[in-house]
Amino acid sequence: MVSEAGTELHTAGHNWAGNLRYAAAEVLEPTTVAELQDLVAGATKLRSLGSRHSFNRIADTAGTLVSLERLAPAIEVDPAAMTVTVSGGTRYGTLAAELQRQGYALHNLASLPHISVAGAVATATHGSGDRNGNLATAVAGLELVTADGGVLTVRRGEPDFDGMVVNLGALGVVSSLTLDIEPTFPVSQTVFEDLGWDQVLENFDGVTSSAYSVSLFTDWSGDRIGQAWLKSRPVPAEAIAERAGFFGGSPAKEPRHPIAGVPGTTCTQQLGVPGPWSDRLAHFRMEFTPSKGDELQSEYLVPREHAVDAIQAMRRLSHLVTPLLLVSEIRTMAADSLWLSPNYGTDSVGLHLTWRQDQPAVEAVLPVIEAELAPFGARPHWGKLFDGDASRLAPLYPRFADYKALADRLDPEGKFRNDFLDTKVFGS
Repeated sequence: MVSEAGTELHTAGHNWAGNLRYAAAEVLEPTTVAELQDLVAGATKLRSLGSRHSFNRIADTAGTLVSLERLAPAIEVDPAAMTVTVSGGTRYGTLAAELQRQGYALHNLASLPHISVAGAVATATHGSGDRNGNLATAVAGLELVTADGGVLTVRRGEPDFDGMVVNLGALGVVSSLTLDIEPTFPVSQTVFEDLGWDQVLENFDGVTSSAYSVSLFTDWSGDRIGQAWLKSRPVPAEAIAERAGFFGGSPAKEPRHPIAGVPGTTCTQQLGVPGPWSDRLAHFRMEFTPSKGDELQSEYLVPREHAVDAIQAMRRLSHLVTPLLLVSEIRTMAADSLWLSPNYGTDSVGLHLTWRQDQPAVEAVLPVIEAELAPFGARPHWGKLFDGDASRLAPLYPRFADYKALADRLDPEGKFRNDFLDTKVFGS
């Protein structure tokens, strides 16, 4: 269906995991920024919907839902500045393929290439790597359609920029972003299996620094870790050979999937075969259903200094957590200065949980996990399931009050707020 203004109309439906249905009756899909401005200016309540990969109601509204998927990707590389500018609805897989075609790269990708740039940035979504910031740290500038339908452009270094990047959709609709790029680079991916927990925890820094990006997959039970995924920029053959006994593990002989029993054919190339960053830094291939599909997700990010203690705490909860899990992933991220980033001011370790789709059971165990991780200052991923409200989150973010003041200034009538933000951020 097409509106009189030419904007596409679609039923709102549900998120990609199917665990929630959006409250809005329809999703509007403008084809130009001018159409988007008109929609925003005319709405009473509005939220921007990305690739529907959030597991909570951060993107929901009973008002107007707007998607940027029909805005042209308009991928524009600036070789002099080493940046690329894209529309907010562009998916990382689309952007990565085009950058690789032109000889450029992003510093990192999340596990799924299917997610939108604006949505991932707004929630501080990340990949892994001791020296790699989350995806939002690549943002050099953004264009924001504000509550009155105007366009606000901000650049890195300008006042309030660090508060506007990880924005939770509460400041306006991000119509385009400018990201840092670098020359393309090759990556090889090797999976090791059956690592010993004791060896990994005794040498945690050595494990996570052993490649450009490292992910550990576990179900938290027993004395062994299921898999370690190492994504390496060029590594000499002799160095790979030295990893044969990688902290008690052994190299996989065929492609693996993080979830037991799922074929590895949907995952990016493994077995140490070098290839472009665009085909290796994500875990899953763009042309396949990401991960498992009908799952739930939670994640808690703890300061690096507490990594081992937080991991041990999760292991003690195995009797509650393991029966509900498909798999859990441990990743690392570098510190940043973005106000609502879970990595604000500290290098972090992410404890990610991919749950079976039993939401009542998962929601029952979340308060237990959060209480166990509270002594370590654990910050939840904004787009995944968690229990804490604004009273518990505010002390974890030194610039929390500054962000709320920024939102009040840019959106004084609360056009972009919803029940989720009222509970988790604004405390109303």
